[in-house]
Amino acid sequence: MNNLAIIKQSFIMSLQNIRANKMRSFLTMLGIVIGVGSVIGLVTIVHIVTGAVMGNLSGLGAGKLTIYGYVSATKMGLTENDVKQLSAIDGVLGVAPVASQSATIVVDKEEYKKIRLRGVSDIYFRQNPDSVTAGRGFTGSDMDGNTNICIVEESFIKKALKGKQVLGGKILIRGVEYTIVGIAKNDESLLSYMTSASALEGAVLVPFKNVLSMEGKKIIYNAEVYVKEGYDIGMVESSLRSALSNMYNGDKDAFDVINLQSLNTMMDQVKGLLSALMGGIASISLLVGGIGIMNMMLVSVSERTKEIGLRKALGAEPSRIQLQFLIEAVVLSGMGGLIGIGLGLGIALIASAIMKADFVISFSAIAMGVGFSAAVGIIFGWVPAKRASELNPIDALRAE
Repeated sequence: MNNLAIIKQSFIMSLQNIRANKMRSFLTMLGIVIGVGSVIGLVTIVHIVTGAVMGNLSGLGAGKLTIYGYVSATKMGLTENDVKQLSAIDGVLGVAPVASQSATIVVDKEEYKKIRLRGVSDIYFRQNPDSVTAGRGFTGSDMDGNTNICIVEESFIKKALKGKQVLGGKILIRGVEYTIVGIAKNDESLLSYMTSASALEGAVLVPFKNVLSMEGKKIIYNAEVYVKEGYDIGMVESSLRSALSNMYNGDKDAFDVINLQSLNTMMDQVKGLLSALMGGIASISLLVGGIGIMNMMLVSVSERTKEIGLRKALGAEPSRIQLQFLIEAVVLSGMGGLIGIGLGLGIALIASAIMKADFVISFSAIAMGVGFSAAVGIIFGWVPAKRASELNPIDALRAE
């Protein structure tokens, strides 16, 4: 009989023995099912969460740098002249000042508090044309500080303008009447959630100089720098830092340049660490399942001592006896692994639906689960198989 036929026959006998002990086989597989399901579920959830965060970061920071200019002993912040100098740096496509505060806005004599007031420039809309869903964005002629127009986000419409005229409508901001010229998507960026803006109810966009005038200031503390296509964002960042250092008389603690794309590398490292940690924790269940398989196989060896003795007396080689029990252990762990894969993916799918994130199958997690279950079957099945192959046929036939 060739090797393939021997393996096939051993596989069939393994299935017969598993069916003969259904409950014991199920309980043995349960540890593998839970272990593999935990590994795949937890690692896939880590991939889904980090993928969603990295996607947000990529969309937020692709080709863009963010500048924060603070108050120092010699400088109060950035001026319009500073912004012009930064705009002239090689590789800079444009610098868009940003101002933000909370405000009370009046619509038809009804006050709405905790509204986010965002001051942005025409450059912002040139670089983000898809942000406006109706009407128009700001243009260069709107940036004089005396043009009282605004763009409302969908969140503000739901809060204060539902059922009312939007485009062309009037609202009061700090007692000044503003005309609505556009509708914008909600700002769901990571930076919005990292700031107090996430606690505000709705948002209205106005020209950034209007916001500065409301505060009685002309100083800019925050700006977004857009990088020209084809330029190395790291080199542009270095040039910006050098220019800002000169503006702040060498005080490098008085400003920050945030390159959100650099966080992608950090997130990759965090994802790797979390995946390893979650996989390690879940692997404990696989270890327990492996011990269960070894225990069942040892019991099976004890119960089938006479059968083993008879087969050896009829000329069965020890290697074939060992292969029989090893295949049985691998079949048990393999079946448990397949069920565990389905369980793990099901858990991840439910988790992604709850988190409202895109479900992504992690093939590395599946490979890890399958690899672990196969290893468990081989490692923990080897000892009982070795013990069965070493039984003395005479002693085995005498066993009660």
